[in-house]
Amino acid sequence: MQNERQPLYIQIQEYFRHRISNSELKVGEKIPSEKELMEQFDVSRITVANALMQLAKDGWIYRVPGRGSFVQGNQEEAEESLTEEDSKPPAAPEVMINTKSRYLGNKMERNASENKTKRLGLIVPYLIDYFSLRLIQGINRVLEKSEYSLCIVQTYNRIEREEATILELVRDGVEGLIIFPCDTETYNEEVLTLKQNKYPFVLIDRYFHGVETNSVRCDGLVGGEMAVDYLWNLGHRDIAICSDSPFPTITVEDRISGYMEGLKQKGALINPSLILTDFLVEYKGVDPEHPLYRFIKNRMATAFITLNSRLGLHLMAICRELGLRVPEDISILTFDDPSPGTDESGFVSYISQSEDLMGEEAARILTTLLADKAAEQDHKYHKILLQPKLVERQSTAKYLRN
Repeated sequence: MQNERQPLYIQIQEYFRHRISNSELKVGEKIPSEKELMEQFDVSRITVANALMQLAKDGWIYRVPGRGSFVQGNQEEAEESLTEEDSKPPAAPEVMINTKSRYLGNKMERNASENKTKRLGLIVPYLIDYFSLRLIQGINRVLEKSEYSLCIVQTYNRIEREEATILELVRDGVEGLIIFPCDTETYNEEVLTLKQNKYPFVLIDRYFHGVETNSVRCDGLVGGEMAVDYLWNLGHRDIAICSDSPFPTITVEDRISGYMEGLKQKGALINPSLILTDFLVEYKGVDPEHPLYRFIKNRMATAFITLNSRLGLHLMAICRELGLRVPEDISILTFDDPSPGTDESGFVSYISQSEDLMGEEAARILTTLLADKAAEQDHKYHKILLQPKLVERQSTAKYLRN
């Protein structure tokens, strides 16, 4: 390597450019596998994938799914030499894509003109709530005026799937990523590798302590304070806050910190038993043995703040099971608007994170980075902090003491 200060993925690119230019690697010759290159250069898989992606873009190599990478030349002859079994592509992540390409199960198919379209990737934990749908709407408002199409992959909130998806999309040649990280106790190493490789990406709804990245999120501290202030002014004093996962994500921590700060501002003592974050909610119906069910049954709180809208709807189902009325007996305030099409649509009071604007800002940052490569390399990160808004509906009411 000529310059050890260069990023590793650039060093790998220079290595192959040099060998191809000097005819040490012949046209049509297969280059080592990703695993072999990882061992040879002592780097991560995504570093190798990033290097090979750029070499392919620049015309030095071409890639054959299920077979590997080859020095650019007569690609048709190489593909014809493959057996039917060899040419089968590896399993791809579940992908949805906008109108610039077609969705065919787990595979993407494009015609010649579609191949010219540049692609961005969106990685989200789930696509089952209104938050994700509004987020996508915001992103598409920016991209519909651009040369980019959008690949959307859901990870089912599993970090191993998130890691595999990042690798797959980078390997598949997407220009940049918008990532909504899943709920985990540790950072995704592949995200950190993206940063190290200066690959363009934006985090949404989350940020990593001590790690500088482009990010767009809503202020959870303010949101937590806002929720407490609103319920307190309705006369509630026993205000519980609850999540559906025991993993202490940044978003959860910020909202709980805001909740505690809101109580402090009222001169109230913080009751740890009203912070319900130590259990998992699996959403498999109402479970009378679940701690949350027992908590509501025992009337430990008069108002609940749920850290997502799905959990808010679950609490309403528990209340119905117990014969409790919302909001007459218990008030429920959620973060984010519940999905349309449910019985409670238009009923639940919530803290809005302006997820459509969040999507717009993330797409705008990413397309700006891609349009200005110099800006991408200047180490100045874009960090946008949106302000939450309270939307008052019918699931909250004044507390009437007996």
